[in-house]
Amino acid sequence: MEVEIISTKFIKPSLPTPNHLQNYKLCFFDQVTDETHLPLAHEEQLEQSLSRILTHVYPISGRFTEDNSISCQDQGVKFIKAKVNSKLNEFLEKAHKDVNVSLLCWPQDSWNAEASNLFAMPVVIIQITEFECGGLALSISHAHIAMDGYSTFTFINEWSKVCRLKIPVEKIDFMSFELADVFPTRDLSKLLLPRIPAEDRVESKLVAKRLYINEDSISRLREEVGDLCTFKPSRVEMIMALVWRAIIRASEKKHGYLRRSLMNIPINLSTRLISLPQVEKSFGNLGVDAPLKFIPGENKVELHEFVTLIHDTVKDIIITCDKTSPEDIVFVAQDWGGSDEVDKCTSASLCKFPIQEADFGWGKPCLMHFGSRHDQVCWLYDAECGNGICVQVDLKEDYMHLFECDNDIKDFFQF
Repeated sequence: MEVEIISTKFIKPSLPTPNHLQNYKLCFFDQVTDETHLPLAHEEQLEQSLSRILTHVYPISGRFTEDNSISCQDQGVKFIKAKVNSKLNEFLEKAHKDVNVSLLCWPQDSWNAEASNLFAMPVVIIQITEFECGGLALSISHAHIAMDGYSTFTFINEWSKVCRLKIPVEKIDFMSFELADVFPTRDLSKLLLPRIPAEDRVESKLVAKRLYINEDSISRLREEVGDLCTFKPSRVEMIMALVWRAIIRASEKKHGYLRRSLMNIPINLSTRLISLPQVEKSFGNLGVDAPLKFIPGENKVELHEFVTLIHDTVKDIIITCDKTSPEDIVFVAQDWGGSDEVDKCTSASLCKFPIQEADFGWGKPCLMHFGSRHDQVCWLYDAECGNGICVQVDLKEDYMHLFECDNDIKDFFQF
C-alpha cells in the first residue's frame, strides 16, 4: 500500500481569537510533560467544523513561545489530505494483524517534532486519508506539552459532535483554559530528570502488538484474583497486573534471574481532585505518574499481589495529590531511581475516555491504534465493540517473543 499526500493547509478559527486570550499560559503539569508529538473523508464538513471548534479551543491554533506559553495568533492547525491505493476492509484486515500498518496514515511531520523545533511546529497536526472505497482514516498528532490524552480525546469527541450536528460557534463550550492560574509554572531545573535525547531513543527497534481480552476472559481473571484481594479490583488493575508480571517474566528469561522492575502509571487527575472541582473540564495536562516498584525478595510474584500493589499505590498518589503542593507532587513523580539492573515500563489506561464515541456523521471508529513508539509501554483502551479491552504493547523484539510465550498472555489474550 502507498499513501499519496494530496494537499496541506492550515485550518484557523472561524472567528479571530480576542486580544486578551492571545497569550495562553502553560500550567505546571504542562511544564513537566515530555516535549513530543503523539500521533493518534467528507472533507468540507471536517474542515468547516474544525474551524468552528478552534474558536473555542484556541490554544491549539497557536505556536509555542520560550516563556512557557502559547502565542494564540490563529496560526492554525496543520491539516493534511492524503489518499491510499487500498480499500478500507483490506487495510483493516492487515492492520488487525500488524499495528505498524496504521502508521501509513499518520502525519509524518510528527516524527520530526523534537524540542529543538518545538516552537516552529503546529500544536496539532491532523491527517485524513481516503481509501479507494470512500472510507476514511483520521489521524491526529498533538504536542503533549500542550494537552494530555484526556484533553485530546475530549477535543476529538466534541469536534465530531460539531461536525455531525452542525453546532454553531456560539454554542461550543466544553473546556476551560485557566489551569495555569491554579498550577502556575515554576523553576524546576533542579527537580526534573534530564530528558532523553532523540538520538538515544530506540523507537525504530521496537515491535508493537495489539492484544485483546474479551469480557469472558476478564470474568475468569476476576475469579482468579478477586477472592484474594481485600477490595474489588477493577478491570484495568487486573489487566495491568497481568501484563506487568508477564514483562517481568520475559526479563527474567532473557537475563537468567528475576530483576527489579519499575512501572509508571500516568494518572488523570481532572476528575479526582476533590479540593479543586473547578479543574474538571480543564484544557492542558493534569496528571502525575504513579511509580510502582517490584523488588525480588520483598515483593511476591502472585498475581493478586501485583493487583494490590497497583491499587494501593494509585490510591495513595491520588490522596497525596489532593492534599499537597505542586512541588511535592514533582518529588513523588520523580521517585524512580534506576540503573542498568532495573527494568522500567509504563502502563497507561485510556479506558472510559471518550474515544469510541466520536461519530463525525458516518459512524463510530472501527479501529484505533497509537502511533507513538516507546520501549516497554502499554496502552489500555476500550475495545471498539463489546466490553473487552485492547492493549497495545511496545517492546524490543527479543522481549516481545518472550512476552508472547508467557502462559498468562496466551491464556487470557487474543492477538
